Amino acid sequence: MSTNNSVNGSTNTVVLNSPFLKTLVQQIRGQDTYGVYRNWSDELILKPFVVTKQKKREISLEGEVDPITQARIMAFFRAVAAGIEQETGLISQVVLDLSHEGFGWALVFSGRLLLTKKTLRDAHRFGFDSLEKLAQEGDTYVQKGIELGKRFAEVGNL
Repeated sequence: MSTNNSVNGSTNTVVLNSPFLKTLVQQIRGQDTYGVYRNWSDELILKPFVVTKQKKREISLEGEVDPITQARIMAFFRAVAAGIEQETGLISQVVLDLSHEGFGWALVFSGRLLLTKKTLRDAHRFGFDSLEKLAQEGDTYVQKGIELGKRFAEVGNL
């Protein structure tokens, strides 16, 4: 395998400048028990998170949400939990509950404190318009979770 497996042959500065995207890549690589992503660029690892509006229209909502999409959703929220944990010191966990139709919730909690939540609809089509949107959305969840974690730290430690 080549050590330069980037999407466009160059490293994306968005990935280099975004703490959330760095954490997301760490979460994906941490779950890679077979070392598949060892030589992949960060941009290539994040490529499945970018789903254009046209591509979303092409994805069928029939049937179960495929395991790869579920893993992508879980990785996103694990990165949110890790970002909150790094800043607040609260040990954070993720719960993903999806119905067979693609409806459900993603919850990030610590102790008895719900740090962030996302109602999922059409989970089959989970993705973002660009890496910038992915970073922005992730940072938003992390910041809201940090605010709650700092404000109610005693509940998060229970």
